Amino acid sequence: MLTLERIFKSFGGVVATNDLSLEFPERSLSAIIGPNGAGKTTLFNLITGHLVPDSGRIVLAGEDIAGLRPPEIVRKGIGRAFQIASIFPSLTVEQALTGAVSAHMGSYGRLFDPFPQSAARKRAQEMLALLEMEPVANRLCANISHGDQKLLDVGLALALEPRVLLLDEPTAGMGPEERWKMMNTVRRLWETQEMTLIFIEHDIQIVFEVAQKINVLKYGALLASGAPEEIRGNPEVIEAYLGTALEDEAGAQA
Repeated sequence: MLTLERIFKSFGGVVATNDLSLEFPERSLSAIIGPNGAGKTTLFNLITGHLVPDSGRIVLAGEDIAGLRPPEIVRKGIGRAFQIASIFPSLTVEQALTGAVSAHMGSYGRLFDPFPQSAARKRAQEMLALLEMEPVANRLCANISHGDQKLLDVGLALALEPRVLLLDEPTAGMGPEERWKMMNTVRRLWETQEMTLIFIEHDIQIVFEVAQKINVLKYGALLASGAPEEIRGNPEVIEAYLGTALEDEAGAQA
C-alpha cells in the first residue's frame, strides 16, 4: 500500500532522513519507534507532504506522491492525527465530525448550515458509535478530556476515509488506563475499517502488544524492522533504544 524508496532529507548540514526505505503492506498495523531525534515525525511530515524529500520516492498504491501538496495527498487517501490534537474547540464533538465529513464530501459551503446534509450527519453518528464517543457527542470539543480530544482527532482523520492512517504518538500525555483505552480503540478501528495503520509511540509495552511489525529508526536511518519478537531480541536495538526505553518504562511504573 505504501512504500518509501531511499528517502533523503536534510536541513542544512543535518541529515534528518538517511537513505530510508520502508514497506507498509495493505491492511498492516505498524509502529515506528526510536530515540528522540531519530526522524520519526520527519518521516510522517514527508509522507503527508508537509516536507518534500531531497531525493527518493514515496509510493502510495503504485503512485509516486512525493512532492504533492498536503491536500492532494489527503485526497489520495492518507490521513493523519497529530501529537497535539487539532480539533474545533468551539464546536460540539458531533458538529466537528459532521463538519469533517461534509468537507470530505465537498460540501464546504454548507459546513455551518443549521441543517447539515443528512448523509454527513448519519456518517458522523456512525463514527461517534465507532469511537464510542456518544456520551460526549453534544459537549464542546474544548470541554472534553484530553484523551477524548486525542480520540476525536483520530476521528477527524478517519472522516476522510483514508486508505492509510498515520497516528503521531496517539497516547501522548495520557495516564495508563487512558493509553490502553486509546490503543484498544485504535486496534478496533484498524480491524473494522480495513486500512493500513502506522503509529509512532514511545510506550514500549504498547508497541510490542499492538503492532504487527516494528520499524526502528536511528539518526534518520532504518536500524531494524521486523515482528515484535525479532525486535525485542535484536542486540543493536537494545543498545540503541530498548535498554533506555525499558528502564524509563520500569521507572514510570514504579
